[in-house]
Amino acid sequence: VPPEMKEHIHLMFDILTLAFQTDSTRIASFMLADAGSNRTYPEVEVRDGHHELSHHQKDAEKMEKISRIDRYLVERFSYFLEKLNGIQEGKRTLLDNSMILYGSAISDGNRHNHDDLPIVLAGGGGGTIRTGRYLKYEQETPLNNLFVSMAHRMGANLDSIGDSKGDLKELS
Repeated sequence: VPPEMKEHIHLMFDILTLAFQTDSTRIASFMLADAGSNRTYPEVEVRDGHHELSHHQKDAEKMEKISRIDRYLVERFSYFLEKLNGIQEGKRTLLDNSMILYGSAISDGNRHNHDDLPIVLAGGGGGTIRTGRYLKYEQETPLNNLFVSMAHRMGANLDSIGDSKGDLKELS
């Protein structure tokens, strides 16, 4: 494992890109960071532990530091998207033919909220997703609805996953 987190993350994204490009797999998961850990981020001059900062109690300095960490991780994610977007697959790019989910299971670490989650779905799902939009769903919409919608776009014939209540028709 490289000593620098950025290098390690980029290597992992390079491997995922190759796996998708060669059809070795089209399904993968990669956790950029364990938000429950108390890891520091000297790369962005944050020497406080991540978990401790997530319980910021509205302290502006702590919130600014957690924001720097979030930005750093989103920039790593953007590296992956740029790699996928640079690879042609027929008339589309690898990103156009993919569904790449980035997010967190907690919207506010201070309160441990599991609603109003920060989720990004990148890629066009082979032309089945209208991109470039921000969609806000009503309260209590299960995240599993998104997973059902993604599964349907991959040809899976299923009615539900966990607490899902259906497909997210607005993705099309």
